[in-house]
Amino acid sequence: MKSAVETLAPTRVKLVVEVPFEELKASIDKAYRTIGNQVTVPGFRRGKVPPRIIDQRVGRGAVLQEAVNDALPELYRQAVAEADIRPLGRPEVDVSEVPDLAQGGDLKFTAEVDVRPTFELPDLTGLSVVVDPVTVTDADLDARLDALRTRFGTLSGIDRPVATGDFASIDIRATIDDEEVDSASGLSYEVGSGTMLPGLDDALLGLSAEEEAIFTAPLAGGDHLGEDAEITVTVRSVKERVLPAADDDFAQLASEFDTIEELRESLRAEAAQVKRVEQGVAARERLLLAMVGAVDFEVPPAMVTEEVDRHLQEEDRSEDDEHRTEVTADTERTLRGQFLLDAIAEAEQVTVSQEELLQFLISSSRQYGMEPAEFVKTVEEAGQIPAMAAEVARRKALAIALDRATITDTDGAAVDLSAVLGRQASGVPGGTGDPSAEPGAAAVDDAAFDDGSLVIVDPTEVETTSSAPATP
Repeated sequence: MKSAVETLAPTRVKLVVEVPFEELKASIDKAYRTIGNQVTVPGFRRGKVPPRIIDQRVGRGAVLQEAVNDALPELYRQAVAEADIRPLGRPEVDVSEVPDLAQGGDLKFTAEVDVRPTFELPDLTGLSVVVDPVTVTDADLDARLDALRTRFGTLSGIDRPVATGDFASIDIRATIDDEEVDSASGLSYEVGSGTMLPGLDDALLGLSAEEEAIFTAPLAGGDHLGEDAEITVTVRSVKERVLPAADDDFAQLASEFDTIEELRESLRAEAAQVKRVEQGVAARERLLLAMVGAVDFEVPPAMVTEEVDRHLQEEDRSEDDEHRTEVTADTERTLRGQFLLDAIAEAEQVTVSQEELLQFLISSSRQYGMEPAEFVKTVEEAGQIPAMAAEVARRKALAIALDRATITDTDGAAVDLSAVLGRQASGVPGGTGDPSAEPGAAAVDDAAFDDGSLVIVDPTEVETTSSAPATP
């Protein structure tokens, strides 16, 4: 087989491939066997039909088509390997010449495909970002304590108009053109929560028991989903939440501590940990932006367009040109970050263990609200396991970048993210872990990455450095 590569654009190439007839013989023999098992010819057992009879009954063209279709994927992979390119997505294949089964000849085809952009990695040790310091205020502590007290609060009936934060027992009735389409009685609703119909909170404020209000709102379900209806809401009773006093008795009730001061110190430590995670997320995002800004390269336009179109279709905003411009910029930035992290992972020889991949899949299943086993099965059936492994590698690459870069807070103090990123025994080259550990095997705390900002919704649309070359 002979192949040549032609650069069409910085991120797109054309492979020109010529395959001698002799190299197709195995596929041609296989095609005869495949077709022989599919056709019924009087006088011959299925699978035992001679090639000359298949030529007469089915035609050599059908045999050759079967053979070429069977051979193309492997021939394409060979051409990709010879050209040493990194394809992204599926190629556009054009078969320009096919051999003759009787006279031979070459198979000639071209394959156009997007490729991973090439660029020089920035010096990670020369990058620096600034984040906010970890500061736990009295307001932060009070908020956590109040949230805990709320869990142990009780509801008490009151004789006054409804106010925000009250719990109202309500009856609700919806009509369209004076015809009742839905109703419910005895619903308990926290006023101000905004968890039911738009306008309900405003309608309830100021009402007393046995008073009603009428407003218009779109229905949230049923046969009239989305239609505007006239809503009548009647208040049956009003209750307020009574919080327990923040004292030693409450500390003993709500925790393992004996005093309220011990509980407050524990809550302060929890708040500090949350702030550290937030600090780690901010450092990650700012460092990624700094890396993207330090390297200039193109991303495949077709990949950007495909991802933007999918995003806008999901939002039903395909005709919103202004929003398209915003989404396009965000998509390009996201893809640049992914390509950078893929390159770092490759340069640092990052590996992904089966355990790391499994933990990532379990974590991702929570984001999609699915059971882990169901999520793993869905991902596997969709062929997305390689893309998921690539995402784990990106996260580990980003942990390496954070370890190499200079991270300080606005007070000028160095920021240690090792607790957030879990790299105490990372073995990352140049890191603080065990130098005998496997290179690149950094453990990454998912809490610092749970926003999922680096994950493409459908990873099968984008091949990565951790994936096998795309096939036609």
